[in-house]
Amino acid sequence: MSRIEAPARLPSQAGHDLLCIRLHNRLHIRFRSMSERTLDGMTDVRTADKTAAGVSDVEKLDAFCHVLPRDYAERLFALDGVAAVANLRRRIMNIPALVDLDVRFRQLDEFPGYRQIINLAAPPVEDFGDPKLSADFARQGNDGLASLVAGHPDRFIGFCAAVSLTDVDTAIAELDRAVHQLGAVGVQIYTHVRGHPLDEDRFEPFWRRCAELDLLVQVHPCRNSSWADYPTEERSKYEIWWTFGWEYDLSAFMARIVFSGVLERYPALKFLIHHGGSMIPHFSGRVGPGWDQLGSRTPPHQREDVTGYPLTKRPVDYFRMFYADTALFGATHALRCAVEFFGSERVLFGSDSPYDPEKGPGYIRSAIADVHALDLTDEQRAGVFAGNVRRLLGSRLPT
Repeated sequence: MSRIEAPARLPSQAGHDLLCIRLHNRLHIRFRSMSERTLDGMTDVRTADKTAAGVSDVEKLDAFCHVLPRDYAERLFALDGVAAVANLRRRIMNIPALVDLDVRFRQLDEFPGYRQIINLAAPPVEDFGDPKLSADFARQGNDGLASLVAGHPDRFIGFCAAVSLTDVDTAIAELDRAVHQLGAVGVQIYTHVRGHPLDEDRFEPFWRRCAELDLLVQVHPCRNSSWADYPTEERSKYEIWWTFGWEYDLSAFMARIVFSGVLERYPALKFLIHHGGSMIPHFSGRVGPGWDQLGSRTPPHQREDVTGYPLTKRPVDYFRMFYADTALFGATHALRCAVEFFGSERVLFGSDSPYDPEKGPGYIRSAIADVHALDLTDEQRAGVFAGNVRRLLGSRLPT
């Protein structure tokens, strides 16, 4: 099995040890709410429908939220010179709820009937070093996630495993271990592996195994500021790489999965696309009638890029086979669009906690309020909150 090259290293930085010490200390500080303010264009994540969010004890299973087991976090933050860690360190170093369970549980107390299906917070383990190191991080992370679920079943109902797809054989072996020995209910993957698209032939055995195991496959975006906005520039500005780049990553992943025939070959695969299915519901006209014309306007020298895809139905029909979460940060109109495109039965409650401005409860609160704001039947709403993920995972999820 060919392997993907190890990540580039950054030169050692003076004061790195001091930074790690400060980081370690910050992870132990007590949670403090943000100042009383509302972000433009969002549901007020502090006060959004308190009746719906905080009083109703209807079951809510958060199918896409993040955590860092403490031992894993300490090892991660001590990892010197890895670009992905350096780029994301500032983003996660001031979020105590990623690591501190006391902080996290105080936040979750606001939401009766709420439990989480946890996964490892970014960055991807593939970015940490050579294949052996990346695989070891995945193994340690999965052990930590399993321990959290076993120790706190009233808070964590399950976990989705991490794998290092730098080496596909190793990834499959770790996936099997996580499922059969640790009880993982799914797997979290990223939209590419160090720039390699996941429709490359080398990944076919992984998709086959995911289909055989009948797992939930969470898909998380993956890029950083080194992905420039324009080819004439060295890096992205204004965090465009995050605000828009991550959504392009997710949408491009979906397209490559569709046109490479992965869903044609494995129609039972359960891809859960973060951020409400990303761009696809909002551009259904381009995905539908637009891609119905694929190849008809392509110049001859580029036709190999648009022909030969093994599909037996319209492209848009495959895009409707994905699942979407509710992690749209208070954008109720966007969630409504996702439900209209995928159908309520393919939308799973997910918050992206704890990355909101309050560092934990804000996106949970707004996601709950958004689901209540939709014109759904009680049965459909209960499905989004918990029934849909229970239907997908069956006996893997405890009662």
